[in-house]
Amino acid sequence: MDVVIVADAEAVAERAADLIAELIHRQPEAALGVATGSSPIGTYSALAERVRAGNLDCARVSAFALDEYVGLDLRHPESYHEVIRRTVTEPLGLDPARVHVPDGGAADLTAAGDDYERLIAEADGVDLQLLGIGANGHIGFNEPMSSLGSRTRVKTLAPQTRADNARFFDRLEDVPLHCITQGLGTILDAREALLVAQGEAKAAAVAAMIEGPLASLCPASALQLHRRATVIIDRAAASQLRHTEYYEHVERHRPAGAGAR
Repeated sequence: MDVVIVADAEAVAERAADLIAELIHRQPEAALGVATGSSPIGTYSALAERVRAGNLDCARVSAFALDEYVGLDLRHPESYHEVIRRTVTEPLGLDPARVHVPDGGAADLTAAGDDYERLIAEADGVDLQLLGIGANGHIGFNEPMSSLGSRTRVKTLAPQTRADNARFFDRLEDVPLHCITQGLGTILDAREALLVAQGEAKAAAVAAMIEGPLASLCPASALQLHRRATVIIDRAAASQLRHTEYYEHVERHRPAGAGAR
């Protein structure tokens, strides 16, 4: 796992956007895994600025969302179909036909998960999966104790996750109890994983992910198994790491040809 510590949230967004833009320049038809929540918003804004400036063309990019609430009307402003449209598809100029979100309204949610796995496979997989991290260590909606080999399926949201997401709704009771989410195994199949985190509220989860044991108690620790995972965090999110000096040493002395990470 490659750990990059930068000064602040703006620097996190710019560094992550640089990596994604580099991929798209190399591979204009790249398949991106896109996350919702607060963590990636700055990255999307930084990418959108590059699009507006004429420095990035995402018209041929495909996107696969990590998750969706179960039972929430697709027109609800907090459905992830709508959030992805608002924060990714339109600002980056993606073709809506190339943007995919799990079907949280399906009559058969198990079949919907299987269908989403097939859709990803038919696209030859995800080239880069962008991730945030929950305060309890979840990625996607893979809550603690999720199987490290799990695939897209229905999950019950943890009380902490619902409480954290209540800020997007009128009241806690309006936050759905269930979701459909890519599994940890699905996420690990992406050719690259890029996780961004900002703020002290994420520091404990970040430390558990990077320096803790590989354990389902911290689902994000599954990224320790990924062959090409990059974590970009600000100093506040890095505040509980024990080996900060080493990560900064590695960043200063990166070998020539090792990439921009």
